[in-house]
Amino acid sequence: MTAIERSRTVAVVGAGTMGQGIAQVALLAGHRVLIYDIDAALAADGVGMVQDRLERMAAKGRLDRAEAEDAIGRIAPAGALADLAGAALVIEAVVENVTVKQTLFAALEEVVSPDTLLATNTSSLSVTELAAGLAHPGRFLGLHFFNPAPLLPLVEVISGFATDPAAAERAYGTVLGWGKTPVRCADTPGFIVNRIARPFYAEAFAVYEEQGADPATVDAVLRESGGFKMGPFQLTDLIGQDVNEAVTRSVWESFFRSPKFTPSLAQRRLVQSGRLGRKSGHGWFPYGPDATVPEPHTAAPEEAPAKVTVVGDLGPAAALADLLEEAGIAVTATEHGGPYIQLPGEGQLVLADGKTSVEFADVVYFDLALDYRGATRIALSASEDTSERTLAEAVGLFQKLGKKVSVIGDVPGMIVARTVAMLIDLTADAVARGVATAEDIDTAMRLGVNYPLGPSEWHERLGRDWAYDLLHHLDERCPGGRYAPSLALFRLGYAAEDEEYGAEEYAADEGDATGESA
Repeated sequence: MTAIERSRTVAVVGAGTMGQGIAQVALLAGHRVLIYDIDAALAADGVGMVQDRLERMAAKGRLDRAEAEDAIGRIAPAGALADLAGAALVIEAVVENVTVKQTLFAALEEVVSPDTLLATNTSSLSVTELAAGLAHPGRFLGLHFFNPAPLLPLVEVISGFATDPAAAERAYGTVLGWGKTPVRCADTPGFIVNRIARPFYAEAFAVYEEQGADPATVDAVLRESGGFKMGPFQLTDLIGQDVNEAVTRSVWESFFRSPKFTPSLAQRRLVQSGRLGRKSGHGWFPYGPDATVPEPHTAAPEEAPAKVTVVGDLGPAAALADLLEEAGIAVTATEHGGPYIQLPGEGQLVLADGKTSVEFADVVYFDLALDYRGATRIALSASEDTSERTLAEAVGLFQKLGKKVSVIGDVPGMIVARTVAMLIDLTADAVARGVATAEDIDTAMRLGVNYPLGPSEWHERLGRDWAYDLLHHLDERCPGGRYAPSLALFRLGYAAEDEEYGAEEYAADEGDATGESA
């Protein structure tokens, strides 16, 4: 893997925030950097802002003074595209418009040498389409930096249909040498992060639209039970509802309106009303000095049951048995039946599985947690037919473990469980289609959007058939294709079962052959 030599020039086209950030990364990696903008004044201002940031970094001791001065002397504005002729790499960070970008790269081809790498920083447009009409499309690719580029480590290296593998490897090596964490990705709508992340928003909005829970409660459950750093309502207010919805709609349209990516009507209404989030003073939540921040629903205190019976293997929630005993609750275990926790009032406490409480005589569902010991909040789901005693015992049981409890509506799959299952499914499908490796997707989701685990890591932790079973149940209750598990997810679960069966059969055969018991 051959990176671009530090002695070669890197050019950035577009002097906005992203362009400045990319320029700063390349500059501190040791390259001479040129910034070009169609507005020469903006290019000069962009250079000045990068130089000012380096000065501040040196003043605060975050950058060696000599290194800062050296870097400041290696960046300059370019007055014309022709000034970029000697660049080994040109990265575009201009407006997200296909025509504008295609026109720019056609003009660049007239200037730079045939071996110059041309890269777009687009977050949503097709790299293949942008390369259409170029004389040398093999040297064209996507380098999607995340904002702010100097701070966030992830860079998606996107190969278009015509991208030469050697060009992609050269770009990958260069970005790696700049201290970033590159991940390889085929040219697909949303690339990795913006494709895989859709359910994080969509399932939260769906729970809200189904009247299952309010935004503050959904956010709190995903943070305090799921381990996500921010809830989707809070996060989209920060991003901007118009921006987030535009990405969702773009991915949906690009996948020929697949139900897997259907946008939210509630979010559409928010955008139409001008409630765009923090930047407009109101989104899902109000902002400003006089704004009242909504509180998540938290159940009132209830008495915990003195004893329970754990029936069967609780799977992802197996740690609850130990936690209950540590909390002073007597636990009896039985291997047959279940899986559920039998409460004294004859009701059952069941881990979210894609079914609903109303289907059963007296059941309360509890949501998935990243770590039941460390979780500070647990969501419970019950129907109108669930007895008051069963719900009170379920609430009291988790409160005895030191958890806040949010009671939501009878929503199949609840909040964390259905979100994680959808993330796992989209990842399995993307891997099967050659979009990226499971490892690169996990890396991208941890670094790009700060997820506590990558989807494949969740999959391994929860069991190979957990997501498939939950989505299958969800699909039965919410038909239309959104929750239909992918063939790739089915194959993963089937392969795991097949391996287990094969091992057992092998052991049995060996026992027969030796006369020993298997």
